Amino acid sequence: MSRVCELTGKGVMTGNNVSHANNKTRRRFLPNLCQVTLISDSLGQRFRLRVSAHALRSVEHRGGLDAFLLKSSETELSMRARLLRRQIAKKTAEAATAAA
Repeated sequence: MSRVCELTGKGVMTGNNVSHANNKTRRRFLPNLCQVTLISDSLGQRFRLRVSAHALRSVEHRGGLDAFLLKSSETELSMRARLLRRQIAKKTAEAATAAA
């Protein structure tokens, strides 16, 4: 399983450990990934995703999973999140046409 956030695409970065003597050795900066269950309001289902703590805060700030996915671009989403985004967009379009 890769260490990449399913919603933001944030992944592993590399850099240097720098000692007091200025010796440099390579190291990895890992994202803070959490296994969370998020609820889609329009679909009425729960989805288990592996997201970063930063993405979790962004989801809460934007008003839930549906709003976050509809606002984000498909290029940074995982394949599973892209499918979920398309389902939510389809469901909201159906609800908008039914209300009109």
